[in-house]
This record gives sequence, C-alpha cells and structure tokens, in this order.
Amino acid sequence: MATQMLQSSGSHLILYDGVCGLCNRFNAFVLKHDRKRNFRFASLQSATGQSFLRRFHRNPGKLDTVYVVPNYESGSGLSLERARAALFVLKMLGSPWSWVGIFGILPDSLLNFGYDCLARNRYRIFGRYDQCMIPSVEDRERFIDV
Repeated sequence: MATQMLQSSGSHLILYDGVCGLCNRFNAFVLKHDRKRNFRFASLQSATGQSFLRRFHRNPGKLDTVYVVPNYESGSGLSLERARAALFVLKMLGSPWSWVGIFGILPDSLLNFGYDCLARNRYRIFGRYDQCMIPSVEDRERFIDV
C-alpha cells in the first residue's frame, strides 16, 4: 500500500499499551515531532482500543503489540501492527525520522523478530505504570477515551 495515499486522507490512530513505559515514551516522541498533528492515540485497554482489537479480530487481552489504524475515521478496516506500525509512524513524521523507513525493505519476519524481542522485555527495560498515562491539557484532544 502506498504511504502517499494513506498520508493524505486524514488522521491515523495509534493503539498502544497504556501502562507500558516504552509505549508512553513513543507517544511522547510522536506528540513532540508530529508537526502536522496526523496522529491520535488510544490505549489498548480503553473502550476504543478494545473495539478496534475486536474489529480486527485480535485478542483484546493481548497488549504487547502496537497498532496503527491509518485514516481510522474512514472505517477502511486496515491496520498495521508491530514493526510495520512503528515504521509507518516514523515515516509520517517526516525527515529525519522518515529515513528509518529504509528498514521497510526487510521482510516482516525479520522486522517482527526484533520487535518481539523488545516487546517481551519492555516492562523490564522501560518500566510499567499502575495506570494509563494522563496526557497534558495541550495534548488531551489527541487522545481518545482518556
């Protein structure tokens, strides 16, 4: 699927583990660098996150994967997950972050092997919160189900 087509259509939704330190750092990074404000956020634990997981036939109890729903308001039924989701986000942020997109030439099996290694150890390395992050007043409008 062409990223150009996705880019022009609207907001993209990042579904993330709300208690994961790595996920919350990733969201903070995106908020800081998303100059076009293309991204919205919902935790996997939220009603919105659970609804999307069911819609995409994913296990709502499995919270170790990041998802991106491009143009989520269109109801297209498309979702990206794991490494492809992260690469999509970085590409949409523009230069210099989009340069990471070169890794997109790698097969999913290799990309997701690296992603899965990090996902298995994310709480140990980056910590775990007792509850989902509360966004700042300035960023609250970009979070769904806060």
